[in-house]
Amino acid sequence: MSDQAEHRGTGRTPRGATAADRSGYPVIRAADTARTVPDLAGLLRQLRRREARQQGETPLTYRQLAAKTGWSRGVIGEYFAGNILPPTERFDVLIRLLGATAVEQGALATARDRVEEARRQPDPDDTSAVRAGGGRARTRPARLPVPRQLPPALPGFVGRAEHLARLDAGGGPASDDSAASIVVLSGTAGVGKTTLAVHWAHRAADRFPDGQLYVDLRGFDSTGTAVTPAEAVHGFLEALGVAPERMPVHLSAQVGLYRSLLADRRILVLLDNARDVEQLRPLLPGSPGCQVLVTSRNRLAGLIAAEGARSITVGLLSTAESWQLLARRLGADRLAVEPQVVDEMVERCAHLPLALAVLAARGAAHPGFPLATLAAELRDAARLLDAFDTGDADTGVQAVFSWSYRSLTPAAARLFRLIGCHPGPEIGIPAAASLASLPRNQVPRLLAELAHAHLLTEHAPGRFGAHDLLRAYAAELSERLDPDGQRQAAVRRGLDHHLHSAHAAAVLLQPGWDPAPLPDALPGVVPEEITDQEHALAWFTAEHRVLLAAVADAERARCDGHAWRLARTLVDFLQRQGRWSDLADAQRAALAAARRAGERTGQANAHRDLARALTRLGRQEEAAGHYRDALALFADLGDHSGQARTHRAFGALLDALGRYEESLHQAARALALYERTGHPAGQASARNAMGWAHARLGRYGPARGHCEQALALLRRTDDRHGEANTWDSLGFIHDGLGNHRRAIRCYGRALTLYQRIGDRYDEADTLTRLGDSRHASGDRAGALRTWRRALAILDGLGHPDAEGVRERLASAAAPSG
Repeated sequence: MSDQAEHRGTGRTPRGATAADRSGYPVIRAADTARTVPDLAGLLRQLRRREARQQGETPLTYRQLAAKTGWSRGVIGEYFAGNILPPTERFDVLIRLLGATAVEQGALATARDRVEEARRQPDPDDTSAVRAGGGRARTRPARLPVPRQLPPALPGFVGRAEHLARLDAGGGPASDDSAASIVVLSGTAGVGKTTLAVHWAHRAADRFPDGQLYVDLRGFDSTGTAVTPAEAVHGFLEALGVAPERMPVHLSAQVGLYRSLLADRRILVLLDNARDVEQLRPLLPGSPGCQVLVTSRNRLAGLIAAEGARSITVGLLSTAESWQLLARRLGADRLAVEPQVVDEMVERCAHLPLALAVLAARGAAHPGFPLATLAAELRDAARLLDAFDTGDADTGVQAVFSWSYRSLTPAAARLFRLIGCHPGPEIGIPAAASLASLPRNQVPRLLAELAHAHLLTEHAPGRFGAHDLLRAYAAELSERLDPDGQRQAAVRRGLDHHLHSAHAAAVLLQPGWDPAPLPDALPGVVPEEITDQEHALAWFTAEHRVLLAAVADAERARCDGHAWRLARTLVDFLQRQGRWSDLADAQRAALAAARRAGERTGQANAHRDLARALTRLGRQEEAAGHYRDALALFADLGDHSGQARTHRAFGALLDALGRYEESLHQAARALALYERTGHPAGQASARNAMGWAHARLGRYGPARGHCEQALALLRRTDDRHGEANTWDSLGFIHDGLGNHRRAIRCYGRALTLYQRIGDRYDEADTLTRLGDSRHASGDRAGALRTWRRALAILDGLGHPDAEGVRERLASAAAPSG
């Protein structure tokens, strides 16, 4: 028995313990008392702090842990926040990375097992799990993660007593059994809708023991980059513990899974900054136990009329509430000295909470300034902001923005203006450095200055965003104060940064990718240093929304070469994530940009990659047209590799349509072109496609010959995916020849490879055929087990092939005769 096993779960000091072991006694004692997921999270944070002290460095950031593990920063944050229980393997990896000793690892592993076991135990108070006769009907399944996604509540919240009372009265699970209760907080920008919603949500959290979900829908983002329903549902499913491989492909399937997971649970769903009813409807739970709280500048009358939502209008603060807000931040004594000046400040801020908060930040930063000085600055700033005078409460906000901007150091002011040239919705430190052409080590200080002035918000470590009015204000300032040449150079530097960084990440993510030549980056651009495939995946996960916005921004700015090249870098990542609609939108923009620029290479690639997305979206005929356009362009360019890849992809589409002779023709064309370019992996792929097409046509002899040649070619490469595909084809061929045992062995080899490279769909596809082989060989029980495995994967992916597997299971389970 190892030392680790011997001391699991004991708080006693083992004999012969080392000094390192003795330093871990507090951890071991805490592990012995851990009973909940938040307890385990506390232990992870304790290890993280200790590891930093021992190394004499700052604690490992979520970004650094993501780079070391290949996991997303969001999931890592959930582990440390205590919202999600890490799987056993991940927990073990984390505690080792955080420096746990062998003895500590044993105690921590036991603690984790104990927490998981407690979550699996049936609730003794749950009478629904007891039969009428007194016996327990069934054990309840393991509990799903309890998400705690609410942003921090504002410490200085004031007033809104009437609104809170109305939320208390109407903000709870629905009283009937029809649907979730919905409350809409509507009002003008900056009026404090989000602050009120988050404050109430924290106050009412105990009403929702199954958790709280939150998303900022960015409905009024100045660049139009609102969060789509698909993005929001995807994020909620991740928070509810849905693994990437189980994530459905289509929005309808994602919404169905989301509503299923919320059924019979009491969860608060806070949908912040919504644009319209269409953005919201897919995010509405179907369970009456849930509560939906929406904030929006629009009244959302359609939601009120059709969904029975309750509407609460959030108006400006009263004078008394405005005074309370300023007193909380500046001190009541300071206000009492100049009461008339305070009244003027409140009026200049239009009683708007956001404006008052920015003003209070200025006053707090200069405690020796008379408040009269601040009021005078607001008065003098009025002429500067005439362009922002819309005749409503926004005027006061713009005045405060102007004043806050003028308090910045010149370097921070310049960076703030240039952020108006960034596509958004957020910016990281490296991108900000390239945008402003500054050394990277100077940028964190400037961003911190902007955050302190409430002109930016650091919503995640190292990532900054701004209210949409602030971003619009920054853009207006840049247009007014920065020479056109400087502003255009900043736009170009931002696009250069994203393009060169994304290009480096894409090459690591897909080593066989054929990159297009890049334009030289402008001086001052320092692309991100992406070190390996795991880092590349983490980088794309953090930046893909910015990159999608950059594609649209580049097209609007007529930086057409950047637009289509940026869109190309996203193809592999978006395919892995199943974001087919995003991929299609990006490729349409890429195609338009490449056409405008007259860049035929860009057009050819955009046609092919758009066809890939359209195929997955079920629009095969439209996809076929784009494949033909791509082939024509690649032929005119003399790009044999591009032609070959397109023929191969087109053949797969034709196979799916049952047009096997045409699919064979496409594969043969691909083979000839790959042979001309001397591409062994490509030749193997084409040979396998030809073998598959022959097998679909019942010509098993030629089929087997092509696939065996493909295997011989693959021995010269490290193409595991190609090898898996070829073994799957050989299994299908042997099935057709009646050699079911040999087919089963071939499928087994394919499955081993698919599992190793994490290709879930192809794994399910091969499992389906493996089930067919087992059934044909008389192994009915084995066939049923195999089909069930395939069905579990396909259902998790939301793939329509699941219906065919269900039909097999139903047919095999039906009584014979």
